[in-house]
Amino acid sequence: MSESSTEVRVRIAPSPTGDPHVGTAYVALFNYAFARHHSGKFILRIEDTDQTRSSHESEEAILRSLRWLGLQWDEGPDVGGPCGPYRQSERAAVYQEHARLLLERRQAYRCFCTAQRLEQLRAEQRLAKQQLGYDGRCLDIPPGESEARAAAGVPHVVRLKMPQSGIALLRDGLRGNVELPYEQSDDQVLLKSDGLPTYHLANVVDDHLMGVTHVIRAEEWISSAPKHLRLYDAFGWDPPIFLHLPLLRNNDKNKSKISKRRNPVSLEYYRDAGILPEAMVNFLALMGWSFGEDREKFSLQEMVERFDLTPGSIGLSGPVFDLEKLNWLNSLYLRELSDDELVDRLIEWRLGRDFLLRLMPLCRERFRRFDELIPLTEYFYSGDLDYEPIRELMIPKKLDATQTADMLDQLVEELDATRAWSSDGLESLMRAFCEHTGSKTKQVFMATRVAVTGRKASPPLFETMALLGRERCRRRMRQAVDFLRRSPPPLRPPAPPDPDCPLRPPAPPDSK
Repeated sequence: MSESSTEVRVRIAPSPTGDPHVGTAYVALFNYAFARHHSGKFILRIEDTDQTRSSHESEEAILRSLRWLGLQWDEGPDVGGPCGPYRQSERAAVYQEHARLLLERRQAYRCFCTAQRLEQLRAEQRLAKQQLGYDGRCLDIPPGESEARAAAGVPHVVRLKMPQSGIALLRDGLRGNVELPYEQSDDQVLLKSDGLPTYHLANVVDDHLMGVTHVIRAEEWISSAPKHLRLYDAFGWDPPIFLHLPLLRNNDKNKSKISKRRNPVSLEYYRDAGILPEAMVNFLALMGWSFGEDREKFSLQEMVERFDLTPGSIGLSGPVFDLEKLNWLNSLYLRELSDDELVDRLIEWRLGRDFLLRLMPLCRERFRRFDELIPLTEYFYSGDLDYEPIRELMIPKKLDATQTADMLDQLVEELDATRAWSSDGLESLMRAFCEHTGSKTKQVFMATRVAVTGRKASPPLFETMALLGRERCRRRMRQAVDFLRRSPPPLRPPAPPDPDCPLRPPAPPDSK
């Protein structure tokens, strides 16, 4: 695309390494609204350079969730466009050519340091309480020697030459001029030893080649701005306009960065919980932006018509992700639906034929009359569970509350890493968990069953978890962990410790 074009072009560039995150949707919404307001283009690019963690399932979940919100892109991996391909894993030759160009211009250099040498360097820097970073050992290798070693197949990466002193001036469209010392940035790896780029090289090259005019992203990327500005300068390109949005915050005393331990962060959780997409969009829009006229409820189209990004238009203090506010907004949208519309939404959510056909094999042998079905299956439809009345059931024999919480916490971390949410996959994962942690299957399965259903008896555990869904199970297990860790000890005498339990060290010998 011509650099002289005045068309607004913005992008959202998620990494398919996990859940479709609410933070991704928040940034995507502001990019989408800005593009539509200026009759520009909204681009979706998949940044999958981390091949060990990226997955097709995660990419599909991201696309599905953004479509659910109504944030349709003009160019992307599924719809094509003039600047494709739109997956970075399919653009390796482009990045290698640009890295070669930087080497020729002496703006970058090959680094032959081994992983062991770099780890030793970091250890020495920690011991000396120095800033961690590369020490430039390979910077002065003569170009001829560098090329010969590379031609001989010696493993290496390509690093960017960064200034050792001075100030990088970031001109931020929301924050004004931000000065960032170069000394805080080391010589960034641009091309890894496998020939794939790091985020920094791919991000700058793609933004330039795709004609991105405005980079609207989260403020956590401000610290990387010196590297990006240095790359634009090394290539001889004009940088885009940068606008850094404030990070979403938890509704806690410290206003910490939103995290899965404090709030559900997956968009799929909110969809499965019955949040309407129009309510979620409205809620995310309020994260730092105000419609004006004291209005908190407005449509996506109304936002587009009024939206712009200028100094003072966005609150920069850090918007609070308040679930109660989201529930309140959702209730407003629900009340506006007609009875017919409400029934249609409920059927689409959990009361349709497809869901009931999946539910019946799990419970048909467990009820005698239809009026027993709803009480029997209530936890398939409810949200958060109340663990207070069932605290005693949550703790397996020979374990205490802390051990149970630790066990569930370790298990849910492993569940986070899998997207293969099927009964067979869950059984394999949980049995493998028991084997490599030394936990007893009876204890793990029982504690998990009570955490996800609120009951000691339920249909088969793995089939139940598969139907409950990934998001609801993980949410309930984390809430069970929090409950166990903050609840008082039981009134009954605790059971003697299990010598076979590996999740807690043995008590120290009596010192008396």
